[in-house]
Amino acid sequence: MLKPTGLSLLAAIGLMAAAVLAVTQAGHGEAETVLAQRAEPQIAVPPARPEAPAEALPSERVVPEGREGLTLSYAPVVRRVVPAVVNIYANRVVQGRQASPFFDDPFFRRFFGDIPGRSPDRVQQSLGSGVIVDATGLIVTNHHVINGATEVRVALHDRREFEAEVVVDDEKTDLAVLRIDAGEALPALEFDDSEALEVGDLVLAIGNPFGVGQTVTSGIISATSRTKVGVGDYGFFLQTDAAINPGNSGGALVDMRGRLVGINTAIFSRSGGSHGIGFAIPSNMVRLVVSSAENGGAVERPWFGGSLQAVTSDIAESIGLDRPRGCIVGNVYPGSPAERAGLRTGDVVVAVDGGEVSDPSAFGYRFATRGIGGTADLTILRDGREETVAVALMPAPEDPPRDLREIGGSSPFAGATVGNLSPKLAEELGLEPTRRGVVVVGASRGTIANRVGLRPRDVILQVNGQRVDTTATLERMAAGRPGRWELSIERDGRVISTVLRG
Repeated sequence: MLKPTGLSLLAAIGLMAAAVLAVTQAGHGEAETVLAQRAEPQIAVPPARPEAPAEALPSERVVPEGREGLTLSYAPVVRRVVPAVVNIYANRVVQGRQASPFFDDPFFRRFFGDIPGRSPDRVQQSLGSGVIVDATGLIVTNHHVINGATEVRVALHDRREFEAEVVVDDEKTDLAVLRIDAGEALPALEFDDSEALEVGDLVLAIGNPFGVGQTVTSGIISATSRTKVGVGDYGFFLQTDAAINPGNSGGALVDMRGRLVGINTAIFSRSGGSHGIGFAIPSNMVRLVVSSAENGGAVERPWFGGSLQAVTSDIAESIGLDRPRGCIVGNVYPGSPAERAGLRTGDVVVAVDGGEVSDPSAFGYRFATRGIGGTADLTILRDGREETVAVALMPAPEDPPRDLREIGGSSPFAGATVGNLSPKLAEELGLEPTRRGVVVVGASRGTIANRVGLRPRDVILQVNGQRVDTTATLERMAAGRPGRWELSIERDGRVISTVLRG
């Protein structure tokens, strides 16, 4: 099971107690494994070459040789990196519930207040990690660490604490950027090029696992392009066997030069602990989100404008490829960068700016990390020949404007926030860019829209037999008071029709 590595405070206390119990039962099961791991010798970094400055770290990949190499230490790298890794404390208010759902309705609470039997609201605290990436106080962490938080605090390595402002919270990449004002320049990590990593490179993972305090673990890069991880929309991860545990989310994965190559985000585990399969968001994606924070806070990604499908063995055989590779182009949307570049249905994209593409997730990552502006060179296979096409790196257009409106009144849509679909809004919601009409963006808990079952991403097709083309049209329809509502919506590719009486 794949688990994000954030950690609630109660979970941290329980896990720490379990860890103490396991060690006291030495000679049984898990305790033996823990002790055996601690007994392993550390493989460390050879010293810098004589001509390099004293503080310089080696830039070449070197395998330690002989007894002398095995007695060296990671300490020079750790000393440089650890001050830039912080702890994140996120507080969320969790609403209590009534003994009966009837009294949990906001309408009744407005007039009658809290009914006896309702559990009180409580504050839930989660623990995570973060990395200072700019001396002015910009900090990167995971979206799932601070998601829904009403207060976020950052504890520096020297134990000073600051309240943090959330500058960017990007669910698609599972990244967030915070800002603190420490009144002085802070130690920050430099980014390294995650595309330059190779399987077998040594790395260190630094964070706050189980809430026990800052911890450093070592390992190697196990894979550089894992795409079936299921975290975030741009699923392209570094895999490492460096121990990553709950609470490490948002922590640093660094190379032997002390540079940031990834943000630790998830582990594959059936027990909740580390089994040597950890995942980190590559630094090239992190750099893109941080750049957005520095330039105003909105994360903009280039729009391709076409659908892609992985090339299977059957597809490869049918189109004459020697093996499955790349992505085959399906629909090409009118007016999109893909169409303007001359891409056609049936083209096979095998690389983006020289970076190999194995499936749509890999394409999405490589294309997104190019940023906005200029072009990306796509290597394609067409009619048995290899060609290169330049695709413009431009954001998806918002035409028509989304014109978000919260529907009032007493119609089935009351309390829903709706918007006009455009390529940009469709992309944000994960819908086909060619979709047009009115889409539900949100439906607050306790509202009529929520109770009748409307969900985000529902496309409203018709109301009482009339086509819904804009948010203004829906608002006008919802202002009426018919005794019968006939609704037709599209959800996950299926059309659902229902009749409500009001």
